Amino acid sequence: MTTHTETEIASQPSCWRRAVESLPADALPRRGERVAVIGCGTSWFIAMAYAVLREQAGHGETDAFAASEFPLGRRYDRVLALSRSGTTTEVLELLARTEMSTTAITADPKTPIMTAAGEVVVLDYADERSVVQTRFATTQLALLRAGLGEDLTQAIADAEEAVAAPLPAELVDAEQFTFLGTGWSVGLAQEAALKMREASRSWTEAYPAMEYRHGPISIAAPGRVTWMLGTAPDGLRAQVEETGGTFFETGLDPMAELIRAQRVAVARASARGLDPDEPMHLTRSVILSS
Repeated sequence: MTTHTETEIASQPSCWRRAVESLPADALPRRGERVAVIGCGTSWFIAMAYAVLREQAGHGETDAFAASEFPLGRRYDRVLALSRSGTTTEVLELLARTEMSTTAITADPKTPIMTAAGEVVVLDYADERSVVQTRFATTQLALLRAGLGEDLTQAIADAEEAVAAPLPAELVDAEQFTFLGTGWSVGLAQEAALKMREASRSWTEAYPAMEYRHGPISIAAPGRVTWMLGTAPDGLRAQVEETGGTFFETGLDPMAELIRAQRVAVARASARGLDPDEPMHLTRSVILSS
């Protein structure tokens, strides 16, 4: 039986197209604004990716924070809150405490974030039944990338390839994964590792690619995978392969490569008799009691 997670993963190319075709008029951060992007879990990692992309595109200084770690004494022109559920405690508390301009992106228009933020973008078509986030995370990043003026035609084509391509057995059967990224894909590497932990309880780590040589490469070995999202630094593949480990790199858009990691996580969950729709110890939203 196909899980909700599998269905949601497969729908990502169409969700990205819809995001690109329906950019909100003025709700996203304006060029020149100093912006803080906040979220929890997956949303924090998407915030990390967007912050790098926005600065690289010349739209203004952009920082990313876990909502619980936001520096309240620092001033920004806008706080952008990312929350699929619209109910995450740390996000709502921060929005209530700040006097700065705020924008939120959410999947559920019937939640407290609709009134907690000054402006709200609703991606209800990318909402999910699974606890594990897949298509909402990437769809909001597709929206944000398009808002920076990026042409996502190739990224969407890469996503279609990632959805359909057979999964290499060495990925499904691996003992351990280390995901690597550079620039904006560092956040996506963290997200890929999180998906593998959530869905299949796999041993995963994530690092900036250049940092991998500074200690973490010591765990590379036969049966373990070093997975690059984006383009690897020169010489890194050879160093990993010298350990007997597998170095995996495809050259697809890193957001599309994240789809492949999601699929591997689900395949590993199935092989272990786990339910990727309902991971152990997790809920759709973390709501803390006072």
